[in-house]
Amino acid sequence: MNDDLHRIFFKGGVTSPGELKDSIAMLEAAGLTEVYFGSRQDLLFPLIGKDAEAMEHLSSFKTDIVAERGYQNIVCSYVSADIFEMTYWLKGSTYLYILEQFDYRPKLKINITDPKQRLVPIFSGNLNFIASENEDYWYLHIDLPSWEKAEFYPVLIYSWDIVQISKTIEAIYGDAETMESLFYMVNQKISTNNKNMDKKLEIPYLTFPYYEGMNRMGLDKYWLGLYWRNNRYDLKFLKDFCGFCLDNSIGKICITPWKSFIVKGIKQKSRPELERFLGQWGINVRHSQLEMNWHLPVDDAAALDLKKFLVRSFDQNDISTYGLTFGISNDVGKRSHFASVIIEKNLPPAIVKDFAVRPSFNVLHFQNFDPNTNSYVPYAQDVDKIELPGLLMELSKKYFKQLGRERQKAKESTNKKEEVTQVYQCGSCMTIYDASMGDERNGIHAGTPFKRLPEDYCCAVCGASKEGFTKEMLQLLA
Repeated sequence: MNDDLHRIFFKGGVTSPGELKDSIAMLEAAGLTEVYFGSRQDLLFPLIGKDAEAMEHLSSFKTDIVAERGYQNIVCSYVSADIFEMTYWLKGSTYLYILEQFDYRPKLKINITDPKQRLVPIFSGNLNFIASENEDYWYLHIDLPSWEKAEFYPVLIYSWDIVQISKTIEAIYGDAETMESLFYMVNQKISTNNKNMDKKLEIPYLTFPYYEGMNRMGLDKYWLGLYWRNNRYDLKFLKDFCGFCLDNSIGKICITPWKSFIVKGIKQKSRPELERFLGQWGINVRHSQLEMNWHLPVDDAAALDLKKFLVRSFDQNDISTYGLTFGISNDVGKRSHFASVIIEKNLPPAIVKDFAVRPSFNVLHFQNFDPNTNSYVPYAQDVDKIELPGLLMELSKKYFKQLGRERQKAKESTNKKEEVTQVYQCGSCMTIYDASMGDERNGIHAGTPFKRLPEDYCCAVCGASKEGFTKEMLQLLA
């Protein structure tokens, strides 16, 4: 991240249209015209020569402008609630209640996530609270700056203890060298409603979701995801968009760690007005996932140019990257990324620091291409930029080959028989219509063949028409 950038923290990336509009007015008063979204679901912007404290007095929401790098925004997967798969007991309101309890500004990175989603990273924090199958209880994965390796807290954490446990650990972790000593010290300081851990955390492998465009949410609502290629969000557009949300009783705007934002609960009657609004601003949606599944440093022109070069190569060679994510990093050896494949830019050797030299890159990927394994695999070192497209294409093919092998191993280990069934798949968002399951959201009963669906049938996720579905063969486990 550019160290000259200041930040506005929205806990968990969740804000109201009124609060965001207020922050935008504050930034416009400072002469700014655009803002960046950060990896920890915050707002970033330059404020060189401006008086941050004077600007804060303009806010009706007691907004703080954070310049010190030591403070961290809280990350959470509220943005995924109700639109992607969820742990059965975890509701959007649960996140909001927990976030509301935070009465201090953390210096440790805190993540509060659902393991059944992939939009928000699970293990990129120092304190990672991960929902368990026990209602209102969370695993706690701890990766402290002073520790050589990360470990799980020995008990499950009660939802309403998350804040006091976080605050206590932040106050004492410098004196704790092991998990045992940390656990003892926490229990000496506070009384909590812990629960015994009856099984280890198991995180299922899920492909990275498509998070842009207008998508169905229940029977009569939609959610909208918007993404800018260069992560430069126009303040005038954002302010007018907040106005639309306020006029249409939309309560929350959610920033994602992928430099985009999502709005949930758009009423069906509001959709025509929203589409006119986006059209008037020339907002393009439904970008290719080839370019949306990237994580780049903020305000880094060289990284953006490299991404454009690589995406163009993928597109020209018809390479699929569905389910994969890519990250570009200037921090060689950093191990807190959350993309499947990492491209590290090496620093030039000290001996030639005063000369212009072509940069070299390292390519790494997570074990099984799953960031949740927390295990990096080096693939290539000190390669030239021109070699990167070929290497990444090889990795893409390796990913799909491995994906098949992993599934085959799972089948063999469970001794289950494989069945093949005919389904229909949406060409826009890849949602599957299985006649044996029907489509509960659209009121289609199980056992209804695709041919008997009404002519005005549309995809339950993105709203694409019936004509946009194609026949596919799906392998199932009996």
